[in-house]
Formats: sequence, C-alpha cells, structure tokens
Amino acid sequence: MALKITDECIVCSACISECPNNAIYEAGTEWAMADGTSLHGQITLHDGTATDAGSLHSPLSNDYYYIVPDKCTECQGFHEEPQCATVCPVDCCVPDEMYQETVAALLEKKEKLHV
Repeated sequence: MALKITDECIVCSACISECPNNAIYEAGTEWAMADGTSLHGQITLHDGTATDAGSLHSPLSNDYYYIVPDKCTECQGFHEEPQCATVCPVDCCVPDEMYQETVAALLEKKEKLHV
C-alpha cells in the first residue's frame, strides 16, 4: 500500500531526501514519473492512464507535501520500513488505504522504477 501525507504535515522537509523513489514533492510542485527513477518513454499509471515518463503532472496537493502513489513502494527493496514515516516528527506519513498493494507488487514496482 502506498503512503500518503496527511494535512498535519508541518512542511519540515525531513521526508523528501529519505525517499529512494523520489515520490515526495513539495506542495504545488508538478511531478513526473521520471524524476529520480530510470523510467523513460511511454508508461501506464495505476489508473490506466498512458503517459510519457517525463511528462509533468499537476500537484496532488497545493497545501502540504504529497506522495505520488505510482512511485511509492513503502521503501520495499531498500529499507525495512518506510523512511518517510520513520523520520516524520509529527507522524503524518501514513498508509493510504486507497492503494492496497502486496509486498510482491511493491517490489515489482520498485524494479520497474529502477531498471
């Protein structure tokens, strides 16, 4: 399951540098699947949308930091636990119940992000 950042975020930025998939963005920042990954060319997002890996997408939040679910692997294959949640001083990095994924699916996503 991907993680999300709740509205309790204090915008401390501790989480950003901890994410091995570059899935965390500042409020109002456009994002791309290619950011911090080895993805290139056409890809399909979890919702079935086809896009270029380098295409910029609208921010998922304009108020606080956010995590792009298509890039979040809960740090599977990198660390024992999600690093954003580990370093967050206000515990606002929590599981996103909208994105239920198995460990195997998260590891497969990690392999696609970092070929």
